[in-house]
Amino acid sequence: MDACYAVPLSSMVDLQALRQISTMILSALLTSVGINLGLCFIFFTLYYILSKLPGNIPVYAPRLVAEGKRQEGSQFNLESLLPTTTASWVRKAWETSEEEFLSTAGLDAFVFMRIFVFSLKIFTFGGIVGLLILLPINYMGTQLRDDSDFQNKSLDSFSISNVNNGSNRLWIHFFAAYVFTGVVCILLYCEYKYISSKRIACFYSSKPEPHHFTILVRGIPVPLGSTCTDFVEGFFQEYHPSTYHSHSVVRRSSKLQILYTDAERLYKRLTQLKNKDNAAQRHRRDGCLGLFGHKVDMLDHYEKTLGNIADNVRIEHSTLAGKEVRAAFVSFKSRFGAAIALNIQEGVNPTDWSTEQAPEPHDVYWPFFSVTFIRRWISKLVAYVACNVLTILFLIPVALVQGLTHLDQLETMFPSLRCILRMAVVSQVITGYFPILILLMFLSFVPPIMIMLSSLQGYISWSQIQKSACSKVLRFTIWNIFFGNVFSGSALYRLTIFLEPKEFPRVLAEAVPAQASFFIAYVVTFGWTNIASELFQLIPLLCNYMNIFFVGESDDDDFEAPSIPYHKEIPRILFFGLLGVTYFILAPLILPFLLVYFCLGYIIYRNQLLNVYVAKYQTGGEFWPTVHNYTVFSLVLMHIIVIGIFGLKKLPLGSALTLPLPILTLLFNEYCQKRFFPIFKAYPAECLIKKDREDQNEPNMSEFYDKLAKAYNDPALMPIKYSGRFGSHKPLLQCSDV
Repeated sequence: MDACYAVPLSSMVDLQALRQISTMILSALLTSVGINLGLCFIFFTLYYILSKLPGNIPVYAPRLVAEGKRQEGSQFNLESLLPTTTASWVRKAWETSEEEFLSTAGLDAFVFMRIFVFSLKIFTFGGIVGLLILLPINYMGTQLRDDSDFQNKSLDSFSISNVNNGSNRLWIHFFAAYVFTGVVCILLYCEYKYISSKRIACFYSSKPEPHHFTILVRGIPVPLGSTCTDFVEGFFQEYHPSTYHSHSVVRRSSKLQILYTDAERLYKRLTQLKNKDNAAQRHRRDGCLGLFGHKVDMLDHYEKTLGNIADNVRIEHSTLAGKEVRAAFVSFKSRFGAAIALNIQEGVNPTDWSTEQAPEPHDVYWPFFSVTFIRRWISKLVAYVACNVLTILFLIPVALVQGLTHLDQLETMFPSLRCILRMAVVSQVITGYFPILILLMFLSFVPPIMIMLSSLQGYISWSQIQKSACSKVLRFTIWNIFFGNVFSGSALYRLTIFLEPKEFPRVLAEAVPAQASFFIAYVVTFGWTNIASELFQLIPLLCNYMNIFFVGESDDDDFEAPSIPYHKEIPRILFFGLLGVTYFILAPLILPFLLVYFCLGYIIYRNQLLNVYVAKYQTGGEFWPTVHNYTVFSLVLMHIIVIGIFGLKKLPLGSALTLPLPILTLLFNEYCQKRFFPIFKAYPAECLIKKDREDQNEPNMSEFYDKLAKAYNDPALMPIKYSGRFGSHKPLLQCSDV
């Protein structure tokens, strides 16, 4: 972002030269900041106006519409655009208490917001220390001012690279690293403890849930001449006679799921067509896009197609008895009984009767059960290889982005554009804004691809798929955005550094500070703009207007609020946290930009989770261990870089005394894993037995047990019942139990 500036420097830099350098820094920063502040202002202004239009309520308050708390027909008036009214969403998001937010949005959303709270705490402390102590010390150094290329490193004057080699001022950075690490570890411990207590408290206050009483059993050794249903029932009645309740054997129903999906889609079209009573839309051509072919009555066409699907469903149902998968959901009369069956080996052969905790019924990923063990194993291997190939290939757009940050390379490639490229405004936009936009364009394809790869790995629930995709996206982001830019953006990019582990700290120490300006632009461009666009909801807004234009008024019963994509949002927040932790010592100038991002994110996402997103499942806060682990990784990475920095700065004693810091951090992480992580894997017996005793006094437990017996029936085996504002409709197919 600042590579195009040149200031004539003598061997000794006077005060006037320093002022010129400061002016260049502010000019480069303000260009990127100004563009993104303008975009944010536009997004906020459009949100203020569009959110007041009655037709946009399904976009900006779909959760309230789905819950029936806000009607779509609310009247629009100009008074709603007054500043006191338009800022009401900020006040409401800010004033909502934690307990109210927890009861409304759920524990997963609560944990998601605690990431912002935790980040604000550590970077507020880091910002005070970094800006008031470390930044002036870095700027008062003269190491880079003796460098003839100093004019091309204006931002480096605020980094640790400008501190003189062997200077005693480096000891302040040394103590800052220890103090910052201690503060982060203390806050991590407090957050882990606090969220663990919230997880237990939510469990105590919860009603009986089917997944607390149910386990998934796989690898059932069904003998010849017996069915899986009879064998599972006999086994658990014999070995768990006092606690066994019921079971549901899984069947291969992928074809049925496809048929029912097609039936639902056609039924919605049929309902919309009946509601419109428009002859032009009812009679269409059956060719491509309705422009070619013969004219047909779409009402009759949809009804005939639904009839054909019903016939196919009946045929598929008749063959389901022989499509049993050697897996079953087994339910028990108590939580403790389910926990015993889950944690003990059921058979002599450990590969038979393997058990795992069942997810929520609506969280089950049913297509997973339609594949054999060999196909699941091959799918895991394919997903692993594909993920690594994608990670490697993504270095190509990363290299392209880094090429744009060096104007001298562009001038060599396009000499005819040299005059244009040397213009101040053009150079600032090209080096500080366009590279990030190109990177964002490529990054937008990563989360959907990771979801697809995770769905191939054999996970039994959508929540597990999202947690796996979250880790994949985060590793991908750290490798390609951080390490890829660090190494490709410097002359130190060579694969041999991975064959020389001893040289890794030194290489990082030389390469990471050089990319401070790029990552500041990344935070401003990607972070600020993304947060503002999250509030604006551009894609849902366009889809809403297209739906109104082409389809018309939709059925309220079919309306479904979206869920927040944790696999995309959590990696983004944690990556910004990694940048803040890593550059706290190296270039603390990045910290105020990060604080702006986390402040905006805290307010905006609280609003979104209260008004927009609805949880499709609850993991009980199981995303927090991922947050903890990657925060510890960020600390260790910072320690490795600091060790290399002190080595480069001719302070070997500082490097030696920093060596215990990553070891102590890893020991702290190991303690937290022993102390808190088991609570996130399974609830302790103390909690289970206490809840079971409370259930003995509940008058509705018999009704719950009746529902428990059918909770894990495959939705594809259940009759579909449609109901809407125009009356009730019969099921597509009344199917008997199989």
